[in-house]
Amino acid sequence: MDRMGNTAFRRVVVIGYGKAAGDVLRYVCDRQEEYGYELEFIEHEAAPFSVTEKICADRGVSFRQISDKKKLAAYLDGTAGKTLIVSASNNFLFPASLVQRENITVVNFHNALLPKYPGRNAPTWVIYEGEKETGITWHYVTAGVDEGNIIIQKRCAVGEDTRAYELTEELMDLAVEAFRECFGDVLAERVQARPQGFDPARRMYRSREVPSDGYFALTDPPEEIYRLLRSVDYGKNDIFPLMRTTVDGVEAEILRYRRIPPDGQRDGVDFLYLPLGDSLLKMKYRKV
Repeated sequence: MDRMGNTAFRRVVVIGYGKAAGDVLRYVCDRQEEYGYELEFIEHEAAPFSVTEKICADRGVSFRQISDKKKLAAYLDGTAGKTLIVSASNNFLFPASLVQRENITVVNFHNALLPKYPGRNAPTWVIYEGEKETGITWHYVTAGVDEGNIIIQKRCAVGEDTRAYELTEELMDLAVEAFRECFGDVLAERVQARPQGFDPARRMYRSREVPSDGYFALTDPPEEIYRLLRSVDYGKNDIFPLMRTTVDGVEAEILRYRRIPPDGQRDGVDFLYLPLGDSLLKMKYRKV
């Protein structure tokens, strides 16, 4: 990490939402006096209670909320001077015309170990595919989605009971930790970035994709069913629709699920039980 406050960037713009963006913003605020850059935060996806807006208000940082993609692109296109854009938990795709400008550098946090799992909802696909390990990547942004050279990566284990929301939270913490380690080098433009070396035919995961098309059969291996349910479990955030199956010839939605002890089965309607190793997979359902 740079300790001399050396930077050619006169302006830093942070774009994102949620906890990771808030923690990154706090850190960039903490280093502002040392490096002397101007600082601005842009929220592209509005939240009911904006953590980042409060941070900006408390610290006197310029805050903008620009949800329209065209308006955001036009605003960034007007950027003058040497500017670093930090994309943290941000789903805005930067236009090629912007990232190719000489006065602009964009770095992005991706919640997987690129080049694997590019695109959206990486924690979901990591769990669904049965990965034992994943992590985060900070990379430079290029015209191709999630294709830029890697700045830093950090790894973490994926447990056999890990849910998507739990993995997402762990990855956000890793992202902030990694950002603190590399920020000084990014500002000083001395990062030894490495190419991803990906297969051009690699799969890009889209926001509209749902694992297993949102359906499983009760005859599927219970371990696969459990992975599916965990992979789309974002707690109170309705990122995916409820998973469906067929019960007594009628389609049903899975409302809740959990692993329980082998002696935990109880009589009751609208519950399904499947053997899961030395446990049981309990699922609450409703017919639709």
